[in-house]
Amino acid sequence: MRITKRTNLAMRVLMYCAAHQDRLVTKSEIAQCCNTSENHLAQVINQLGQLGYLHTQRGRKGGVMLGRPMADIRIGDVFRALESQVPLTECFADVDNTCPLVEACRLRIAVADAAEAFYAHLDDITLDALVCGNSRLLEIMQPVACRA
Repeated sequence: MRITKRTNLAMRVLMYCAAHQDRLVTKSEIAQCCNTSENHLAQVINQLGQLGYLHTQRGRKGGVMLGRPMADIRIGDVFRALESQVPLTECFADVDNTCPLVEACRLRIAVADAAEAFYAHLDDITLDALVCGNSRLLEIMQPVACRA
């Protein structure tokens, strides 16, 4: 299974916000720490905000922060929300499906079951399990100006 760049960035954003849960963080901070463009981050932040994972505040003193407690953010839910529109294989896509075996294919069912098992495993992992007590991650996610 391959995770999309969007989901990868979403997890980085959530971890960064969790590492700085005491304040609003800026898109530019996250972009610099996570080595990505602000434009791409804007789309991800917008989607995470719409899903309720982030609270966004516009304006000069704006930024983003977690929209719910870290312990309430299940990684499986985040992955499902962001990956559900991306078909695992051609035959999972209604529009692009040209496979003649669809009606009799048991592989499709097996792959769907495997994907659900993958998400179910991630359901047991919360954002706080990824961030809390992870001193190396917290060190990496310090704003560049604060690193010495």
